[in-house]
Amino acid sequence: MPTLSNFSRRQFLRTSGLAVVSAGLASCTSSMNTDRFRQQTAPVFRNPALEGRWIDPRTGAFLEGPVDEGSLPTGLPPQDPYYSAIYAAVDDGGYQVPAVPYQQIDARFYRQEVDDPFGEQPGTIVVDTADRFLYLVQPGGRAMRYGVGLGREGFAWSGRGVIQWKQKWPRWTPPGSMIERQPELARYSESAGGMSPGLNNPLGSRALYIFQNGQDTLYRVHGTPEWQSIGKAVSSGCVRMLNQDVMDLYDRVRGKAPILVV
Repeated sequence: MPTLSNFSRRQFLRTSGLAVVSAGLASCTSSMNTDRFRQQTAPVFRNPALEGRWIDPRTGAFLEGPVDEGSLPTGLPPQDPYYSAIYAAVDDGGYQVPAVPYQQIDARFYRQEVDDPFGEQPGTIVVDTADRFLYLVQPGGRAMRYGVGLGREGFAWSGRGVIQWKQKWPRWTPPGSMIERQPELARYSESAGGMSPGLNNPLGSRALYIFQNGQDTLYRVHGTPEWQSIGKAVSSGCVRMLNQDVMDLYDRVRGKAPILVV
């Protein structure tokens, strides 16, 4: 039969252990922002039937017409810290690329890894002009997917080619057909040396040049400061990407990478 002294010793050790654990838990949580913790660990539920619609944050009601600046897209959580980080402002090559207000872009067009729907070889770029996506095929049946905007030139060419070369902060030279439509662009013609690189350059922070059978198709994958054009058909340009996205793509793509435009 246990003595009083033995019982007291076991009780002391047990309650002392609880005190140590409690103290450890207290030290773990005392400096933590619990609201941030809940936000960062909240599960993500995707409903493709609802993606692309917008929500009034005040009422939670779906918006069918024009949206206000404060409206939130459905799909992925608009405050997800991952997207806050990848679409943050960045200093690149001496240019301060501004943050993307990604909350105002349809969540389907955020950069994300998905199942590869095309079955091309890893390293291949696939531009899906119908759904406004660009895929970079990865090993294991996966792909990095980016939202794109497509201009008139973006629909003018399809087929297979290669990324003959790529350029950081490229100069922009409008093709002759564009200069015919917009004579004011003649000052940026090839003979004039094109437009200098910069934040207002239509090619943005990066450009990937598509060739076919050794010939320049005049078709480009490039950055744009006009984030509003992502997921849309716009008046001019080829395949537009958010500057932060095209910078990510640029670093992943190897020389002479194959590209398929469908």
